[in-house]
This record gives sequence, structure tokens and C-alpha cells, in this order.
Amino acid sequence: MAHTPGACSTVDIGMTRVFGLLGKRWTGLIIAALIQRPVHFADLRRAIPGISERMLSDRLTELGTVGLVLRQVDEGPPLRVSYRLTEAGSALKPSLDELGDWAAKYLGAEGGTCPEEFRK
Repeated sequence: MAHTPGACSTVDIGMTRVFGLLGKRWTGLIIAALIQRPVHFADLRRAIPGISERMLSDRLTELGTVGLVLRQVDEGPPLRVSYRLTEAGSALKPSLDELGDWAAKYLGAEGGTCPEEFRK
């Protein structure tokens, strides 16, 4: 096989930035959990099995820093903190819906693999 300059082209910078952020463990699940409505921290943690409080807090801080999530303090008593997506965060919904559709078609049941008919 001959080497061509096109074979060494780099991935688009936009895709690099998107997957650099959304490709981190838990980030996509956090955004998916916030798509419908604001969620209190404790409810968000329960919605994502396996995530630690520390990791959830770190990811929410990161998503807030880049402008995808807003932190809201609900005055008490008791004092509660909730999170919601910004306009930019909510704009991810169509993409997440497409990924969900893709997973249903090509990954099948939970823990499934791509069916043989799609491996061509």
C-alpha cells in the first residue's frame, strides 16, 4: 500500500474539542440526565449509577466552566443545589437523541454488540 498525504490528515479540530469534553467518562450521562429539566445534586447522583459524589462534582464544575451547565442554589430550609443546562448545553439534545437511536439500532440490547448484518 502506497503512502499518501491524505492518509496522515488529522481529525477536525471541532471533533477533537467535542470528544475531548464529551468523551470523558460520565460527562455524556450527566448531560443526558439534565436534558429534560433541572435536577438536584442528590437526584442526579442517583440517576447515574456508579458515579461518585466527587466525580459528579468535578464533572459539573467542568461543564459549568465551559458554559454547558448552570448551578442554582435553592434557598431553604433546607438549602439545596440543582443544576440545569444552558442554551448551549440544551443544544446537544438532537445529537444525543441521534446517538441513542444509533445505539438502539447498532448495539441492540444492553451490553449487546453490533449485529452481524451491520458488520459489512
